[in-house]
Amino acid sequence: MKKLLGILLGICFVQFVTGQSAVGTYSFIKYEENRLMFDKDSSSFMELFKKMNEVNGGDIKKLTIAHIGGSHVQGGTWSNTFLEGFQQSFNVQGGGYFVFPYKLAKTNSQPYARSFASGHWKKCRCVQKDFCLPLGMNGMSVSTNDSACVFGVALTNKAVCRKFNSVKVYHNFNCSFELNCNMHVNKEDCKDEGYTVFEFDELLDSVVFYMHKADTVAKDFTLYGFSLEDKTSSGFYLAGLGANGASSNSFLRCNFFVSQLKTIKPDLVVISLGVNDVQGKGFTKEEFIQHYDSLINMVKEASPNCAILLTTTTDNYIRRRTPNKRTESAREALIEVMKHHQCAVWDMYEIMGGFKSIYKWYKTGLAARDKIHFSPKGYKISGTLMFEAVYKSYLGNHKLVNK
Repeated sequence: MKKLLGILLGICFVQFVTGQSAVGTYSFIKYEENRLMFDKDSSSFMELFKKMNEVNGGDIKKLTIAHIGGSHVQGGTWSNTFLEGFQQSFNVQGGGYFVFPYKLAKTNSQPYARSFASGHWKKCRCVQKDFCLPLGMNGMSVSTNDSACVFGVALTNKAVCRKFNSVKVYHNFNCSFELNCNMHVNKEDCKDEGYTVFEFDELLDSVVFYMHKADTVAKDFTLYGFSLEDKTSSGFYLAGLGANGASSNSFLRCNFFVSQLKTIKPDLVVISLGVNDVQGKGFTKEEFIQHYDSLINMVKEASPNCAILLTTTTDNYIRRRTPNKRTESAREALIEVMKHHQCAVWDMYEIMGGFKSIYKWYKTGLAARDKIHFSPKGYKISGTLMFEAVYKSYLGNHKLVNK
């Protein structure tokens, strides 16, 4: 069996190094550049690759990926395609998702989950124009003061991990509200960790919660999201932490970012910020680096041994007309950050074709008219390419991580 696995991995490696990809062929995409960039120390990724082997062998149940970003990540397709690459390549079905109830915040949801609720909810976001507190690791929260409220979450047919038997509800533990579930369940309040966990005897694809307000003058009940986990088998878990409009300093404002990220214990953190930074006239390379330094330090505080992957800012236009030269400065900044923190860089800017390449993506239906965002197909290509870069590095080090 081990010999067969080695042969299969060898075939996959040959396919990757010869430039073959599952995304098709586009003349403007630089497939030969699709790799991870390291400076001197790649030890955190060697540890990640060992864990990938352990998931594959069933020695550990869950490997956790957190993807932090703005609208690219809130849209969900890029992150979900990245997750799908792992699940399919390692032939596992467990894992799960961290899901924020975007619908309650009246904004677009990620395609793999939907949320629903009764009553009136107000949103809080980490972006400049409507910044407020409290905020969790997703850069958002929703709150209500209704006397009786029902809310829930369901996985869709686009989810890679289709079922769960454990749900953590992240909330503010307002003692005037009682939170329960509509099913027979084992419930435990974990106040120090900031969530209530519900354990089920069967695998589910949706769940409904209800709460009752005992005190008429109670403060708001605040909801930060759900962790949906399948604990019956091994797999990869995705926390797509996306907030539309987020820039490099947005998550620095989230007062529960570190404490909540610590609860999911990410093994790999991917940071994909920068588009909203370079859209502003006040962008400076120095400030951009400072923000990334601070964010990486927060990530390391939450998960000291995790691997950190920075994705360079995607090419974009200003007001649909002007190619954005500031994006090249952001790319240079992230390479400096990589060297300082000894993390990795996936150079999406270069891979997609560099300066003005977003126009080519737009003309072939891979990007939106604003020449900032991608089409669903474009995001699938991004997620596939990013997975292939990580997997190629894993395959290249396969013999080392098996010693």
